[in-house]
Amino acid sequence: MLGVVITMGNIDGPASEIGMNVAAALVGTFLGILMAYGAVGPLGTNMEMRNEAEGELFKVMKAGLLGFYKGFPPVIAVEFARRTIPGEHRPGFADTEDACRETKSKG
Repeated sequence: MLGVVITMGNIDGPASEIGMNVAAALVGTFLGILMAYGAVGPLGTNMEMRNEAEGELFKVMKAGLLGFYKGFPPVIAVEFARRTIPGEHRPGFADTEDACRETKSKG
């Protein structure tokens, strides 16, 4: 945008100077679009995906804590939390039961 403003300020100058200013404006526009779509956009998308993944962790913890707060036995509260884990990361029911029993026997 600044290149266009400079070009309009020198509109009464020689054609070669106007051509240089227009070329500079086009290069600036190209670089701005390249940076927006090639660097800043993907970076923002990556940050958004990381925040969503962290938000999923908080949802799991919230489900477990609410189950425990409502008076359910710890095993049931853990099951509430397990069900909120996204499918690709969710452990099986038997794995969760084994981990709960193992923890109970240690304590």
